[in-house]
Amino acid sequence: ITILDCIDILLIAYAIYSIYNVIRNTRAEALLKGILILMVATLASNWLGLHAVSWTLQKLIAMVAVALPVVFQPELRRALEQLGQGKMFRGGVILDVEQSNQLVDELTRTVGRLSRSRTGALLVIEREVGLNEYAETGVAVDGLVSSELLLNIFFANSPLHDGAVIIRGNRIAAAGCLLPLTEARALSSELGTRHRAAIGMSEQCDALVLVVSEETGKISVARGGHLQRDYTLDSLDAYLRSLLVKKGRPLSSYLKWGKKQ
Repeated sequence: ITILDCIDILLIAYAIYSIYNVIRNTRAEALLKGILILMVATLASNWLGLHAVSWTLQKLIAMVAVALPVVFQPELRRALEQLGQGKMFRGGVILDVEQSNQLVDELTRTVGRLSRSRTGALLVIEREVGLNEYAETGVAVDGLVSSELLLNIFFANSPLHDGAVIIRGNRIAAAGCLLPLTEARALSSELGTRHRAAIGMSEQCDALVLVVSEETGKISVARGGHLQRDYTLDSLDAYLRSLLVKKGRPLSSYLKWGKKQ
C-alpha cells in the first residue's frame, strides 16, 4: 500500500461521509436503506440459486436506478448547491471578532425583547450556503443588523412580520421571506408553522435559524434539521458565539498594519 493508495481511500471515505451528511435525517435516508436491502436480497438469492427471484430483483434495481434522479431531486439539488456555494467557491461575508460579537449582541438583545413580548419571529443566519433563492421571496433590506430595525420588522402591524428575516454577515439581506416547511412527520403537535419552517430551512442548507414562539415566547434554534428548544438568553448567547465568533486576529488589522508601514 502506497501513499497514493491511502489518499485514494481517504478521498472515497470523505465522499461517502459527505453524501451521508447530505441525506441524513431526510426521506432519502430511508430510501437508501431500502436500496441496500434490495442489493443484499439480490446477492442472497444468487447465492441460494433462486434464479427467478434474483432476475426480478435485478430488474427492480435497474428500475430504481432510473428513478433515483426523480426521487432524490431535493437531496441532489441540495448537494449541488452546497458544492457550488460552499466555502471553497463562495466569497461570502467574513466578519472579524469585533463585528461578530456585535452581531451576537444585537441578535440576543432582539430575541430577548421578542420573547418577553411574545412576538413571533424567524431569523435566518446565512453561513456557507448562499440563500439568494429564499431572499428573493421577500423584500430586500440591506440594512445593518440592529435590535431596533429587527423589532420594527417583527412589529405586529408590520407587513413583513409574518415572514423570515435573512441575515448575511452583519446585514439584513431581506425580510418577509418564505421558507420551506419540513416534511418530517414525527414532530410534536406543539410546533407551529414557524418551527416547521425553521426545521425545513435548516434541512435545505447549513443556515442557523432562530425562532421565537408567538404563543409561549420560548426561544428555539434549528440547525441541520434538528430543533433545540427552551433556550435562555445566556445559553443562546453562548451558543451563537461558539458558532459565529471566529477567534484570531482579523484580516483588517493586518491591512491597517501594512498601510502604516
